[in-house]
Amino acid sequence: MPEISRFLGIVIFIYYRDHGVPHFHARYGEDVAAFSIEDLKLIAGQMPKRPLALIIEWAFEHRLELMENWHLAEAGKPLKKITPLD
Repeated sequence: MPEISRFLGIVIFIYYRDHGVPHFHARYGEDVAAFSIEDLKLIAGQMPKRPLALIIEWAFEHRLELMENWHLAEAGKPLKKITPLD
């Protein structure tokens, strides 16, 4: 699982073999969820309220970098790390 960022107990990653709408995954403890990059909506899984808000805040700030990583993953190229939430 290619990790692209980690902050406050949250791990963000993008899989190389994912298909469908551009999206990223987040893990917080036992909870795992997927979010669309375009509109930052939860598309699979579940996440507690506080980590959910932090993930959305982070993703809003880094949407272009997330999309760039999605395209890199589609091409099978190494992903770039993204700055964690302050």
